[in-house]
Amino acid sequence: MIFGVARADVNLPVVVTGDAVNAPLTQQVGRAAQGRVIVLSRQIGNCLICHAVPNEAKELAQGNVGPALSGVGGRLSEGQIRLRLIDQSRLNPRTIMPPYYRTNGLTNVAAQFVGKSVLDAQQIEDVVAYLVSLKE
Repeated sequence: MIFGVARADVNLPVVVTGDAVNAPLTQQVGRAAQGRVIVLSRQIGNCLICHAVPNEAKELAQGNVGPALSGVGGRLSEGQIRLRLIDQSRLNPRTIMPPYYRTNGLTNVAAQFVGKSVLDAQQIEDVVAYLVSLKE
């Protein structure tokens, strides 16, 4: 299945195969170190508001609403992780996880954020690279 993912500057077609987006969103390889910064940052990804990464950033408060991210790279493929970041609601329509890349069909979005994704394509690939590295 193909669906469009809108950005203010780009409208990329994203191909969903089963429960994954196997093709990277960019030509540049994801950088795990930058992905770690995004995941742990309260200002960028804010992933720790819902998830815990037990072996990382022990000094930071971590959430327990979503599943722990430790070992996610051993449980899910790169493509499965990518789809969950792009739009978790494709897999679970009742999810409370926000779409980090999809911008269409959203409600209650503040005017200054309409048409803008939480993370850009390279940031998605960076987070994917980091999460894939979490094998244990």
